[in-house]
Amino acid sequence: MATCDPKIEPQVEGDTQPKPEEETKVSHAESDDKHSPNDPEGSPSPRSNSPREPLETYNPQLNSLARTAFEKLAEYLQGELAHICDDYSLLEEMNKATISKYSDMKQITGNVAKSLEVLNEKYTSLQPYLQELNQIEESVTKLEQAAYKLDAYSKKLEAKLKSLEKK
Repeated sequence: MATCDPKIEPQVEGDTQPKPEEETKVSHAESDDKHSPNDPEGSPSPRSNSPREPLETYNPQLNSLARTAFEKLAEYLQGELAHICDDYSLLEEMNKATISKYSDMKQITGNVAKSLEVLNEKYTSLQPYLQELNQIEESVTKLEQAAYKLDAYSKKLEAKLKSLEKK
């Protein structure tokens, strides 16, 4: 069984924002790369869109809000991952239950197939007796018809005999 561990530790150990002194040092170091060849004073290019360009000022409130936002995002993502893990666990349990049910159904189907095979063999072995019974039934039907005819004939004879006796 695969285990799901949705624990993600947020990477907020200490300040991730550089201190104002560090910003200035980084700012000057990075700005050396951003000089325009036509700019003799060494000022950074106003068109620089580098994502590594540091902020001009350090704002502790903004840093705190960003830290809180990242912590909340980490909590949210942990919750989502836990929910997904729960879903997968539920699916795994459902699959196990389905496998068990299908295994039971397979066994029942096998038993029914064996029983059907036995019944077919018995039917095949009884087939001659069934044919004999059909022949006996036909004979009884013919005998019954003959008995009705004989009864009708005997009634006619009896009626004739009575009519002759009356004369």
